[in-house]
Amino acid sequence: MTFHLTSHPTSRLLLIAALVATAGAGCANQPQTSATAQIAVSREAVSNAAGADGMQFAPAEMTAAREKLTRANKAMVDRDYQAASELATQAQADAKFVTRSMKMTRKRGEELIHLD
Repeated sequence: MTFHLTSHPTSRLLLIAALVATAGAGCANQPQTSATAQIAVSREAVSNAAGADGMQFAPAEMTAAREKLTRANKAMVDRDYQAASELATQAQADAKFVTRSMKMTRKRGEELIHLD
């Protein structure tokens, strides 16, 4: 007697349940994975801004970026992945603002030197 997994009604039901559970588990991890990736990108942006003297050019924004990144990390620990992602996005925006401000300030400084 040959028994095929999908030919028996109970086996089919178990197979379908397993597939649904597996698909659901993949979806459940998506917010966590997205937030983790967003924090990694934001951490790099904040680090780049800090490494390029961000505190000198835009101290308030640099402090805000660091605080938001810290809060994003705490939200991850608390498993609040939406808040973590939002805070990381805000930290990244602040860090990019700092980087742009530094570039503009340096460019203006170079232009003033050339005017002398």
